[in-house]
Amino acid sequence: MLPLNFCTFEAERETIDAMFGVGLVIIGMAVVLLPVRWFLQRRMDNVALFAADVQPGAFNSTWLAALFLAPTIIILALFLYYPALENFRLSVLLTRLGVPRTAFVCVDNFTRLVQDTEYINTVLITFGISIAIVIIGLVLALLIATMAYQPLKGAKIYRTLLIWPYAISPVVAGLIFLLLFNPTGGIVNYFLQGMFGFQIGWLNNPAAAPWAVIIASVWKSMGFNILFYIAGLQNVPKDLQESAAIDGANALQRFWKITIPLLSPITFFLIITNMTYAFFETFGTIDYLTGGGPLNSTTTMMYRIYEVGVVNGDLGKAAAQSIVLFAMVIGLTVLQFRTTERRVNYGA
Repeated sequence: MLPLNFCTFEAERETIDAMFGVGLVIIGMAVVLLPVRWFLQRRMDNVALFAADVQPGAFNSTWLAALFLAPTIIILALFLYYPALENFRLSVLLTRLGVPRTAFVCVDNFTRLVQDTEYINTVLITFGISIAIVIIGLVLALLIATMAYQPLKGAKIYRTLLIWPYAISPVVAGLIFLLLFNPTGGIVNYFLQGMFGFQIGWLNNPAAAPWAVIIASVWKSMGFNILFYIAGLQNVPKDLQESAAIDGANALQRFWKITIPLLSPITFFLIITNMTYAFFETFGTIDYLTGGGPLNSTTTMMYRIYEVGVVNGDLGKAAAQSIVLFAMVIGLTVLQFRTTERRVNYGA
């Protein structure tokens, strides 16, 4: 247990805040370490099963294996593990960018987050945008992939055209949709005005701006999702479809009862990757499209870390926020493994 006498807090802060902060850190460590332990235990069980099948004479040189792994370990240590440890160190400090003087504040940076209504609103915005990106993106990708999989002339050409947006960086995607959603000369409002007689303030309306981010992000990730769904559709046995058709099942029933269950492994994988994308890789799109506005309606947790740490220079608070984001993503990933994976059908 962390002794409170090693933590320094402001004089006006109550003891309950300190106790709550320590409890928050303990819960955060449990959220991070317990899923990692569960994940490693599963992998070790798989390794044990694989090792039981290894034949005599197989590769078993420990020193040679260490030599091959050394470059990867060095790169990970320099660019992943050390920055992560430094981030944990900064999260317990009161430190600002360009100011050499620091102060140890223990979990004070974390307790302030819980009491910050603006940060809590940022968390809710992040979850709302992320869930919308995942659900809308996967549903549209599955429908488009199903149509693109049909045997039509020039199928390879338009399949390629459907996939190419994935090669565009999030910044470029944000710039493209900035031109499309521009309130004054954007082509989207031009068509809305001409066809329906109204316009939408995509970038200056707090209710519409999150949808602009969602649309741009879904478009950016669409090619990735379509690519995997097309690959999955190629592995759906045609004899099952034909047998169901003979039994009287229509196209919708075959799609719902056969295609979707057999695509569940790919859907499970895409849920994980799209959730990670929605949390982390939408930063460039938001930065160029809305800049977190209007009225912080598109300020996600990742974008707030940038504002607090880079723009405002408060490294301690930014580090604490990044740890909270990391713990949330780890927790969501493990939760998806524990719940969604049970419904995955790996049989052909």
